[in-house]
Amino acid sequence: MATELKLPEVGEGIDAGTVVSVLVSVGDVVEVDQPILELETDKAVVEVPAEAAGTVTSVAVEEGQEVPIGAVVATVDADAAAAPAPADGDAAPQEEAAAEAPAEPAEAPAEAPAETPAAEPSTPAAAPSVSAAPVSDAASAIPAAPSVRRLARELGVDLHAVQGSGILGRISAEDVRAFAEGGAPRAAAAPAAAAPAPLPDFSAWGETERVPMNGIRKATVRSMTQAWSTVPMVTHFDEADATRFEALRKRFKPVAEAHGVKLTPTAMLVAIVAAALRRFPDFNASIDVEAQEIVYKKYVNVGVAVDTDAGLLVPVLKDADRKSVLELAEELGTLAAKARDRKLTPADMQGGNFSVSNLGGIGGTGFTPIVAPPDVAILGVSRGRVVPTWSEAEDRFVPTQVMPLSVTYDHRLIDGASAARFLRWIAEAVEEPFLLQVGA
Repeated sequence: MATELKLPEVGEGIDAGTVVSVLVSVGDVVEVDQPILELETDKAVVEVPAEAAGTVTSVAVEEGQEVPIGAVVATVDADAAAAPAPADGDAAPQEEAAAEAPAEPAEAPAEAPAETPAAEPSTPAAAPSVSAAPVSDAASAIPAAPSVRRLARELGVDLHAVQGSGILGRISAEDVRAFAEGGAPRAAAAPAAAAPAPLPDFSAWGETERVPMNGIRKATVRSMTQAWSTVPMVTHFDEADATRFEALRKRFKPVAEAHGVKLTPTAMLVAIVAAALRRFPDFNASIDVEAQEIVYKKYVNVGVAVDTDAGLLVPVLKDADRKSVLELAEELGTLAAKARDRKLTPADMQGGNFSVSNLGGIGGTGFTPIVAPPDVAILGVSRGRVVPTWSEAEDRFVPTQVMPLSVTYDHRLIDGASAARFLRWIAEAVEEPFLLQVGA
């Protein structure tokens, strides 16, 4: 009996992915849960397992193809005998994607993957009705989460005919139920983004080359567009005397190395940020605009921006406030390595409450990182420098290691004074890191 293998849901808000490599070909015998292809989503490369066992009778995708969730990728027959190897020209296994060059972790502005695809839903007919035909996910990218897509399939609703009420036309479960009941769609919560202006013909002035965006860059375009158009952001700047901070890091660096851990400034900053989020709960919260509520989280998960050759990735350190600096450094090193190798899973990048973006290893005197909803703030760290500072006690100028800091915040929840207090607390913790140990 032939069974179609469809692309399963690989993460919340992921509507499609690009095939990196096909791991099976016609005639291969596969087992349940055996990887059959590698798929690049917005934020990771994941292996897609077979949901049924049998002999592969057809392969419906190829390397480089963008495939929507729910599309058929292959067919297997549990009763068929293994077919002979395919002749030249037939489908053949693809080589695994080449490993990407390493990059330094935590060196770029953070963004968390947004769930809003770029495409807008079609305008519904004057009299909404339930479609009797099965829903097709292959027609176009639809701004709806996998759970909403599943609900639409169960109710027999064509999502192309549903007007979403969420940000940028995103379709919610309530929109689907209202459409299935024959009600008019609710008014959109925010106007749709304006269509980009058409580009001129650049080839008129010289040679050009067009390169398709990878999944990470597509996600960046969507999430940054959504963030900039929906969140009123303000950035506050401050500086910290990091002389003792850096001395402490150098002092314990050999201890960390003895445990096989690289003690970085970012790991120490994550520990400080985790303590700050406990003291300033507004920065560890999210805004539910529809319900007119503030969601305060009782856990502290901190995302750290990692710069890779493929683009920006933001793995999340879970329960950061419950871990020692060495534990955070070890986990950060592991996640950064996974990011460079494109081995992060969707779970590695979900659940963040706040992000840290450290550009100190590259340069710059300051920058304004962008808040990625549902977060309400992000910390930026720029390149440190040594400056002469007057010491009253010594009656002379002394060299001081200065660390430039910035915090961008969602002004709907956080006021300027609160942001100043939050960043000043972080600066003082950098200046007196011992205070963290005694709980001051």
